[in-house]
Amino acid sequence: MTTTAQATPGAERGPWRREFFALMAIGLPMGLTQLVQFSINTVDVVMIGQLGPEPLAAAALGLVMFYVLYVAGMGPAMAVSPMVSQALGADANDVRDVRRSVRMGLWLVGIGAPILSLIYLFAEEFALLTGQPPQVAALAEPYVLALTPGLPFALGVIVLRNFLAAIERARAPLYVIILTTAINALLNYLLIYGHWGFPRLELVGAGLASSLSHAIGFFMLVAYIGWEKRAKTFELFHNFLKSDWPRFAEVARLGWPISITIGFEALLFNAAVFLMGRIGVNEMAAYQVALNVAALAFMMPLGLSMAGCVRVGLMEGAKDRPGVRRAAAMAIICSIGAIMIVAIPVMLWPIQIAGFYLEPDDPNNNAVLTLVASFLPIAAAFALFDATQVAAGQALRGLKDVRVPMILTGVSYWVIGFPVASYLGLSTPMGAVGVWWGLLASLAAAAATLSARLWLITRD
Repeated sequence: MTTTAQATPGAERGPWRREFFALMAIGLPMGLTQLVQFSINTVDVVMIGQLGPEPLAAAALGLVMFYVLYVAGMGPAMAVSPMVSQALGADANDVRDVRRSVRMGLWLVGIGAPILSLIYLFAEEFALLTGQPPQVAALAEPYVLALTPGLPFALGVIVLRNFLAAIERARAPLYVIILTTAINALLNYLLIYGHWGFPRLELVGAGLASSLSHAIGFFMLVAYIGWEKRAKTFELFHNFLKSDWPRFAEVARLGWPISITIGFEALLFNAAVFLMGRIGVNEMAAYQVALNVAALAFMMPLGLSMAGCVRVGLMEGAKDRPGVRRAAAMAIICSIGAIMIVAIPVMLWPIQIAGFYLEPDDPNNNAVLTLVASFLPIAAAFALFDATQVAAGQALRGLKDVRVPMILTGVSYWVIGFPVASYLGLSTPMGAVGVWWGLLASLAAAAATLSARLWLITRD
């Protein structure tokens, strides 16, 4: 009896330990990749900022417009992950099924992105319709058009990165993104400012640098896949032009709800900018600083949750329901733990964190610093819900459950979160702090509903 009692806990601990290390093997490189990728826009903004306030404003506007199509394309690119992981979970040697999914994912972003990008020919007109200053709108359009050739390559990188994660080769994309970040900075230096005999292209140069960097990163991954022993067995690019319309349609069906889900959240945080703008300029500036801190904290949990999607998909493909629950639970626990590493210091020392972004000794910054310090504890509190909702959502994605989560996130962000943020921010003395409480409400609702959905469909 004693032997059984002692053996059982050990047996129970074994699968959980294995799941933890399996998740970390994929999730840590993916999280670091997200962190490095997050820094690319920061590098661009810093280098463009040297040109003056108008180019910087035009770059910010152009990136918002570019991001709309990027989000639209992310759905099909992200759909490849559960399709590949479930196929490998069912049969680790099913190279044909994996090849079909990856190939048609690349087809979809390669065909769809250029067609959708035609709307950027009217970027200036759109900017003017939204009330942007004419000089900023005129600068934004050529910048967006210079960014556009890189869009299919940027989305193609996501497709290949998800494939490599599913076959447990997640480190290569990390090395590639580090290299392309350095390349992007060098190309910015050459093309924005016209150094070393290159033409001074300013904003257009920044856009071209980004496009070239995305293309270089994509072809680096293609070369790695053709060289690495495990990856090359899938022959992803053999007869690449051979069509597979049923699988193309399957990727599209799984991808569009993912795009809308991502869009719901992205649009909520962008809409909060406009709420802050109605309250005051200092409030808008403080919001951007606090949001940057929150986004930085979110990168590692996002990578871990994407790894959770892979792990859940592998278990689902293997028809291992206890394994599915274990993979989902581990992804949620680790994502919460990762975000708390940043959130707890932010909650304890908000004024010191704010001081990293704004010079504390400058009296002109006092109002913004005070606002940032009031926002950050709330941002740290909603980090718990943010990590939970992204990990639960990615676990559902690993099960190919995407339409109900799309509805749940839409309700959480736009039926609950945005009205609360609008009311508290614009109609109560809470002001800007009320907007943050509205954002917290949206993430709490998403965390609760997505977790409940995950529990319902994975229970015995």
